[in-house]
Amino acid sequence: MDREDSSVSKSSLDHPMAEGLEPSKPVTFWRLYRFSTPLEVFLLFIGFIMSTIKALTLPAVVIIYSEFTAMLVDRTYRNGTSSETYALPLFGGGKTLSYESEEVNNAELYNDSIAYGILLTIASAVMFISGIFSVDIFNLVALRQVTRMRIKLFEAVMRQDIGWHDLATKQNFAQNMTDDVEKIRDGISEKVGHFIYLVIGFLITVAISFAYGWKLTLAVSVYIPIVIVLNVVVAKFQSKLTTKEQESYGNAGNLVEEVLNALRTVVSFGGEKKESERYDNYLVPARKASQHKGAFSGLSDGVLKSMLFLSCAGAFWYGVNLIINDRDKEEKEYTPAILMIAFFGIIIGADNIARTSPFLESFAMARGCASTIFKVIDSQSKIDPMSTDGKILNYGLRGDVEFADVFFRYPSLALVGSSGCGKSTCIQLLQRFYDPVFGSVLLDDLDIRKYNIQWLRSNIAIVGQEPVLFLGTIADNISYGKPKATQKEIEAAAKAAGAHEFISNLPDSYKTTIGERGSQLSGGQKQRIAIARALIQNPKILLLDEATSALDYQSEKLVQEALDFASKGRTTIVVSHRLSAIRGADKIVFIHEGKVLEEGSHDDLMALEGAYYNMVKAGEINVPEPENMEDIDEVKRNSVAIYEKSFETNPINLEKNQKNSIHLDESEIIKKLHVPEATSKKSEARPNFFKTFGRILKLARPEACFIVMGAICAIGFGFTYPAFSVAFGEFYAALAESEAQVAIDRTAVLSICCLVLGVLTGLACFLQTYLFNYAGVWLTTRVRSMTFKAIMRQEIGWFDEDINSVGALSARLSGDAAGVQGAIGYPLSGLIQAFSNFVIGLTLSFYYSWKLALLCMSTCPIIVGSVIFEAKFMTTSMMREKVVLEEACRIATEAIANVRTIAGLRREQQVIDKYNKEIHKVEVLIRQKLKYRGLINSSGQAFLFFAYAVALCYGGVLVSEGKVPFQDIIKVSEVLLYGSMMLAQSLAFAPAFTAALVAGHRLFQILDRKPKITNSASPAKNTFAKQLNLFEGVRFNDIEFRYPTRPDVKILNGLNLEVLHGKTVALVGHSGCGKSTCIQLLQRYYDPDNGTIHINNDDIKTDLTLDNLRSKLGIVSQEPSLFERTIAENIAYGDNSRDVSMAEIIAAAKSANAHSFIMGLPNGYDTKMGARGTQLSGGQKQRIAIARALVRNPKVLLLDEATSALDLQSEQLVQQALDVACSGRTCIVIAHRLSTVQNADLICVVQNGRIVEQGTHHQLMAKDGIYAKLHKTQKEH
Repeated sequence: MDREDSSVSKSSLDHPMAEGLEPSKPVTFWRLYRFSTPLEVFLLFIGFIMSTIKALTLPAVVIIYSEFTAMLVDRTYRNGTSSETYALPLFGGGKTLSYESEEVNNAELYNDSIAYGILLTIASAVMFISGIFSVDIFNLVALRQVTRMRIKLFEAVMRQDIGWHDLATKQNFAQNMTDDVEKIRDGISEKVGHFIYLVIGFLITVAISFAYGWKLTLAVSVYIPIVIVLNVVVAKFQSKLTTKEQESYGNAGNLVEEVLNALRTVVSFGGEKKESERYDNYLVPARKASQHKGAFSGLSDGVLKSMLFLSCAGAFWYGVNLIINDRDKEEKEYTPAILMIAFFGIIIGADNIARTSPFLESFAMARGCASTIFKVIDSQSKIDPMSTDGKILNYGLRGDVEFADVFFRYPSLALVGSSGCGKSTCIQLLQRFYDPVFGSVLLDDLDIRKYNIQWLRSNIAIVGQEPVLFLGTIADNISYGKPKATQKEIEAAAKAAGAHEFISNLPDSYKTTIGERGSQLSGGQKQRIAIARALIQNPKILLLDEATSALDYQSEKLVQEALDFASKGRTTIVVSHRLSAIRGADKIVFIHEGKVLEEGSHDDLMALEGAYYNMVKAGEINVPEPENMEDIDEVKRNSVAIYEKSFETNPINLEKNQKNSIHLDESEIIKKLHVPEATSKKSEARPNFFKTFGRILKLARPEACFIVMGAICAIGFGFTYPAFSVAFGEFYAALAESEAQVAIDRTAVLSICCLVLGVLTGLACFLQTYLFNYAGVWLTTRVRSMTFKAIMRQEIGWFDEDINSVGALSARLSGDAAGVQGAIGYPLSGLIQAFSNFVIGLTLSFYYSWKLALLCMSTCPIIVGSVIFEAKFMTTSMMREKVVLEEACRIATEAIANVRTIAGLRREQQVIDKYNKEIHKVEVLIRQKLKYRGLINSSGQAFLFFAYAVALCYGGVLVSEGKVPFQDIIKVSEVLLYGSMMLAQSLAFAPAFTAALVAGHRLFQILDRKPKITNSASPAKNTFAKQLNLFEGVRFNDIEFRYPTRPDVKILNGLNLEVLHGKTVALVGHSGCGKSTCIQLLQRYYDPDNGTIHINNDDIKTDLTLDNLRSKLGIVSQEPSLFERTIAENIAYGDNSRDVSMAEIIAAAKSANAHSFIMGLPNGYDTKMGARGTQLSGGQKQRIAIARALVRNPKVLLLDEATSALDLQSEQLVQQALDVACSGRTCIVIAHRLSTVQNADLICVVQNGRIVEQGTHHQLMAKDGIYAKLHKTQKEH
């Protein structure tokens, strides 16, 4: 099983995920709806029709409005025939008059006003009804799309082979399933309907403008091609920038998951600052891409708005000249009505196109996000673990296994080369986690690739070296091995694994929640539960990969007996470093440099006096004859053991060994894992909008100048529309001038004003968009960084809580941090702009007509009330939605991180179903959130037109009564019209602003939380650094402790311990007695409930800072956590306070007996290790972890089963290195293997949370107490 070749293997290059490493191109927009059902396609068609109908109301409003305003001019300018109209006559208005009296004109103006009010009310009603259907249909279809998309994405990930996962280390699935999918939903939901409304409205209004007055329309529309081309170009650039942005955020998300999964390691070695800096560095490309997107958006908006006003200037001047020239003609080509229709058609149409810019940006973002997601969904797995294809033997297996000329390389592009001798690889090939490059693995003389993969794995149970447990209860985790296991079966399996006793002592017994990855249990307890999970399957092929390495010897003896019993009648393949664990194997295969060096029974190999014999002698292990030879013979007939000699790898051949097999019962999903309540009072608490917004502004204080300047520009931009309304009213007054030259001169002045206004508007729009985006991007970056730092500050106990799982926290960083930008970015600028417009417009309205202004003000509470209602309704639903989505993300993250265990247990469908259940909960919550969205959005828009109808109708009445000049009514109505449009736009972005405040509230819960374990030492009391060279030792005084998540279980009960400087103290005892807890308390992962811990007479809680305390502690844990970096970087991680030289790294590796195998890799110390070091064997990872601890030259060395994963030869070498490393420094050693601590200066026996015996090895043996009995048991074993 060669992994030594430095070249990338053909299998890795051919792997579909290898292509996925390349940047993806954005998908086409229609591809976003690829998961639509025929019904949903029909609904999309209906939504399109409704959006089109809504768009038709826009030209209708233009015609109605233009005809009525023309009547205002005609009824005032009575020196000719009034304009011909088409809409007003439908309801009694628009009567053509010629040189009639003022009384007649005023009477007809009254009729015109009533007709106008009726027509605009009808148009508002049509807009209201069609708008509801448009918004609701597109939201519904989008929601179903993304629900399906999330489900298919997770299912696609779970269907992939392990090699695909090895290559997908850069893929951040937590972000894909939350933030990315939400961006897709945003891009295919109601915004599509709004976009259709704007585009269709543009096409129809422009067409009508050409139909009414092609000369003026042609002159005004010259800039429309510029608008279209600019939008297309900007959308293209934004799409590319979005892809870069998402890739950067994906890398940052991967770092978050990696760090949180190895948080204890990060904290132990003081890596918080380094990881925060790495996270910040990953955010830089995303920030730059976002800023460039903002610049493009600002440029596009500014040019479009500027062109709009410049076009108005041209239309004013040219239109008046056309009308003046037609005044004396009998058949007039251009009248005020035609001028207004042509003018408003082009202006509103062009404004529609300009308003599509943010929608195009959303579409581009959705397309960019979808490209990565669809690539995963479309990936074809080479080994589909859920495939229904393949052969199933109804008569059962004979059990013949053969590895025939197997040649194998792992497909990872990050690491190619040796990793152990290949013994664990044999097991993974047998499980079909991988397929060999050449050769085949045969089962009953049939290539295992021809078997149904689910059936194949149902015949195999495995207990790995590093047990993987899942968030849930103990019963849930054991029943993972068998669908619908009864409580009796669960308890029987636990008893067989030696776990029943400690489980029963827990307050909730088998219903005890064990935390994420079993964090609430000791290593030995976790391994016994994993063994119980394997035994409950009752498999015929049992794979034991260092299955008892984490157990104390008494537990190991009991469990080994259980495993020996379980091995009867079935195949058992044992991978072990402990020679005693393979004593009863029918065949022991001794591997040297990747080849079978010796094979045979224990007695046969001992008789050869070869390599195996030498290893047994070197280990000084007494292997007595078993008491029951009949039982052992039964085990021998069904067992093969693999033992390693070297760590180099070459192709391997295993001889055929007789096996047996049975078929496990395949059925539906097993008992659901415990899922904590998705919501809590704290997480559901409705945020105080003003307080939250105020705090967000404080966070953006460094960008205060940008926000202030942006706000000034937004206010200025809001001022431009009222200013234009005044100019527009004066333009109407110019049309009523009897003297042609006076009319032309007044229009020329107004046109120049519009030109100036256009330049200022374009500049203000560009600066407003760019500055707010700039501030928002920096805010998002800062919030992400601050939140990550805040998470890193929390004590370990906080992460033990279910709601703070890796998946949930990753979702908050990717989703909520991005959402906060909505509070400072485009939505805020739009609100400021709308407020500015409203205040200025209201002031002008009162100035020109206080009666009409009061009427307009009466409609404001209804409009504002709809926004407030939606915001309050959305808040609670949105909070619940996010919490449930976090739970779904946790399930997905946990399953993907432990995909090997999921695959081995065949639980893919179960976790998919669990995930789907949570996603459907999310769908229900979003539906609740959106059920009033169509009503509120449409009522907000339609009511604005209705209010406009009432206001202008009343204004017409006032003009007819001679109380107000008609141009003042135009001014007030235009102020209302443009103010309504801007308010409508702010309504469209109100959900984004609300979501931003909700996201901010949730993040502030993290930022505000004060960790329970802090740097409480004052500088005056920090004597640790000063007494660096006077180190005296460690002392535990009357320590009592309960884990925060298990307050009913006392772990330590009055423990007292003193470790003198330079001495080695060993803690021994049964698994779960509290040994590892002592080390965690010394590192201040937790603080004791009672008692104190002192270092050199300084209380570690009150006298020492966390940094100083932990910088002098070196830890080697039972389950080493390594990072996806080079081997050199992993070793150097041991001391993050300085730059570790390469010479020190190599020296530490040599001391840990790791240098030899590292140099055998193609890139040596520069070799990338893969995610969590998965490309290395357990022993290799442990040796790198030892080197990492040694490189910091700690004052106190903590060894928690530091050599448990090593073979005897390596253990002896490493133990010698550790003996040297312990010289001159304080060492606390936790070990189950008493032979490794016999030379300790003090051995302490821990039982029930207390030290019940202590002394040297000889003293304790002389006492003939607990220690002596443990030693005797191990020696016999």
